[in-house]
Amino acid sequence: MKNPLCWVILIGVAFLLIQQGLPVHSQGDSQSDNKVMDNITVRQGETVFLSCSQGDLVTHSAWLNRSSIMYAGVDKWSVDPRVSLVTLNQDEFTIKIENVDMTDEGQYICAVQTRSRATTTSVHVIVQVPPKITSLSKDVVVNEGSNVSLICAASGKPDPTVSWKVITPAAQVLTTEDEYLEIPSISRQRAGTYECTAVNDVATDVQTVELTVNYAPSLSEGKDVGVTLGQQGVLQCEADAVPAAAFEWYRDDRRVVNSFDGIEIEDSGALSQLTFFNVSEGDYGNYTCVAINELGSANASIVLFVQDGNSASRAAHTSTCLLILLALQLLLKF
Repeated sequence: MKNPLCWVILIGVAFLLIQQGLPVHSQGDSQSDNKVMDNITVRQGETVFLSCSQGDLVTHSAWLNRSSIMYAGVDKWSVDPRVSLVTLNQDEFTIKIENVDMTDEGQYICAVQTRSRATTTSVHVIVQVPPKITSLSKDVVVNEGSNVSLICAASGKPDPTVSWKVITPAAQVLTTEDEYLEIPSISRQRAGTYECTAVNDVATDVQTVELTVNYAPSLSEGKDVGVTLGQQGVLQCEADAVPAAAFEWYRDDRRVVNSFDGIEIEDSGALSQLTFFNVSEGDYGNYTCVAINELGSANASIVLFVQDGNSASRAAHTSTCLLILLALQLLLKF
């Protein structure tokens, strides 16, 4: 390295400027200039180029950050592999920092020494960081009527704006620009997918929370069923419940089960069916469907009643007789 004394003076001047933020003078009370460039804004992961002007009379120049020398002329002092020299000639002195991170944010100084004075050019690097949701409520399961609080916290630079909205069911309109979403005395209609969005000038981060609301069963009104003796009959019972209800069937006070001859009970989701494959006299009567989950139960009565199978035959026979009588009257006229 040529003329180590000049390097010491130049670097000393630069560090004084960094620490004090004031113009200083080099040896012999020669004037020192301190120029400030516009801030450089760069996104995390990108490459930033730091450049300052040179001149014919420059003897030494260096790039420094907040605490250390990065380049002294063509000599690299930084141990950071991301830092490299781009250009050093009479016109400019440019270095670059690749894959910029938050730790690279701050002030950088280009110190230039001529025969008469030292000049410095400072620039502040601002690193923007995409938003990242750092804390999010886990999927929530609550009982109807409970108070619900969802949280969504995010980091980033600039500070991201956090908002909540309902995704499903789509008919709901609920938007809030806050980390916290408070839902007092929640109803089953508020169950669904809730979306948290964190956004800043760089990018957007989105995550969702599933909100499940448990409630006791309620039953659709049962429909009484008429069946002809010896035919198949089906009683149906439909329940609305979360978690899904379990079903039980009763005849009077006696529980009906699949082991009974000629009877099958089939549960599928919210629907239970009680099937009689060959209805007998003893099958007619009132049946009770009971739907049960951990929050409660509901019941509905359904009647299996006799549908007279001879009614249709008698009606058909009567129609036939009428047709015959009408035909005879027409023949007598001729």
